Amino acid sequence: MKFGFTKNPMVIKEYSLDIGTVQVYDNYIVANFDEGATVTLERAYQIIGISEIHFRDKKFGYISLRKNSYAIDPIIYTYLRGLENLIAFAIVSKKEIDMHNFKIEKMFYKKNMEFFIEYDNAVAWIKKRLKRKKLKV
Repeated sequence: MKFGFTKNPMVIKEYSLDIGTVQVYDNYIVANFDEGATVTLERAYQIIGISEIHFRDKKFGYISLRKNSYAIDPIIYTYLRGLENLIAFAIVSKKEIDMHNFKIEKMFYKKNMEFFIEYDNAVAWIKKRLKRKKLKV
């Protein structure tokens, strides 16, 4: 019998929104939006609400899994910056356009935000950031 790090963490809850899915894990959220969706402030409030349900008194990370192309209202990042318990924000994509968009999004967000090609690297980075924050408390 083995104990320790689990390679495949369990989804605690999955939400189906009109623009895609949001999966909640122990200490992070993964959002995967539909092709052609538009992430507006109103829709972002749904995700913020999900984070408040699961992480009200707990630090967490957010992973934007960019398999599809969709639009984001950049004003959203102003509101996300206000979430003090959102410690790390990762974008995962293999598309070059997403790398370029990331540079612009990062200017709006102004907090811990990184771009990854591999999902596992994003998860590892989120966990490392959360662990580092716990040590500083």
